[in-house]
Parts: sequence; C-alpha cells; structure tokens
Amino acid sequence: MALTRCLVVDDDPDLLQSVCDYLRRFGFEAVGASSAAQMRSLLGQGGVDVMILDVMLPDGDGLAICAQVRQRPETAGLPVLMLTAQGDPHSRVLGLELGADDYVPKPFEPRELVARIKAVLRRRAAPAGVPGGETTVQFAGWRFDRLKRQLLSPQQVVVPLSSAEYRLLSAFVERPRRVLTRDQLLDATRGQGVVVADRAVDLAVSRLRQKLSAAQDGEQLICTIRGEGYIFDAEVR
Repeated sequence: MALTRCLVVDDDPDLLQSVCDYLRRFGFEAVGASSAAQMRSLLGQGGVDVMILDVMLPDGDGLAICAQVRQRPETAGLPVLMLTAQGDPHSRVLGLELGADDYVPKPFEPRELVARIKAVLRRRAAPAGVPGGETTVQFAGWRFDRLKRQLLSPQQVVVPLSSAEYRLLSAFVERPRRVLTRDQLLDATRGQGVVVADRAVDLAVSRLRQKLSAAQDGEQLICTIRGEGYIFDAEVR
C-alpha cells in the first residue's frame, strides 16, 4: 500500500526538516520545498496527496499560491493546510476562504498537525452522502465532483471554490429543493477549529450564487426564503 505523500513548503530550513522527519515517523512520505518555485516543480511531478503550505515564502505569497492551486484542474482537489505565524481570526478566515482545508498557526504541536492532516484526508476520502451515494452529481448543466473538489460549468469551465463554498454547495446538493436554515448552513460550512459569524454564511451564499449565476445568464439556483433560510432550486442527479 502506497504511503500518503506530503509536500511541506516552508522557507525555514530547521522547521522544514523537523516537520518532514516527524511526518515520516508517523508513516507518511514527506518531501520538502523551501520556495514557491521548488513547490511548483514538485507539484508538476505529480503524486502529492496533501500539501502543508507556509504563508510567507521568499518568492511568493502562500495565500495567493493556495488560490492558484484551487484554480488549476490538475491540483483543484489537492488538500492544503496553511502554516503561518499569523494566528489572528481575519488571516485564518481569509486562508480558508481562498481554498485552504485547514489552518495551523505557529508554533504548533506536531501531533496536532498529524491529526489535522489525517482529518482532512478522511473528509476528502469520504465526502458526505449525496443522492445515490455518488461523489459526482449534476444539476442544471453543472457537474460537481466532490472527491476532486471540482465544479465544471455548463460551458465546461472549471469554477474554483473556496473551502466554505465547497462545503456550502455540498450541503445544497444533498438537500435540493429543501429550505436550509442559516444555522444548518453554518454547521455545514464551519472549518475545523474556526469560529464563523452568522453573516459569514450570507457572504458565502452570495459568492457561490454569483459564481453559479454568471454561467447561467443570471438564472438563480440559490433562492432566499425570507425569514427561513435558503433553497437550492435544481434537480440533482
């Protein structure tokens, strides 16, 4: 059985080495990159199962890199955990909104990092149930591959999703044409260890609605039910 291959990206050589060594002790295959250029080279070789990415790199911004990873079809489904010394809530939420699966502020306990990696991989390997037990669903000309975390428009264009948008769309396709309250959607979109305000759900819904309506000539698939919540008005198959 092949080992899970982790790509660790950090410009601190001591931290990079210690994290790689620790991951290997827990049965992972770990490779390190000290720059964005080296990271892109390793990603281009394929075979990476999860990436641990530092926000501050000498030749790139980790948050921007995470967004780029999400936008490319070949890496759109790659689990990404952000490593950074910026532990304030704003930075954490920004990282998750740009597509990170989890956020680990420095300094961190290595065992916590391992636990978070395993949790992310479990979520990716076993997405929540959808009609018929399928990981890929279609609606209104769209194709949503939940395992690859890829949304394909009716025009066959890959539409990047943030982590919150991915979880939100997953919740909608599981319960099409049923009213979902803000509390239900809040539970569905909350990242591990992240406190999210109620209004963040409305913001995520607005962003997802814009992405879906842009390819539907303005047709709204997500409708607001005043005083109750939202409904996904599409047949899911």
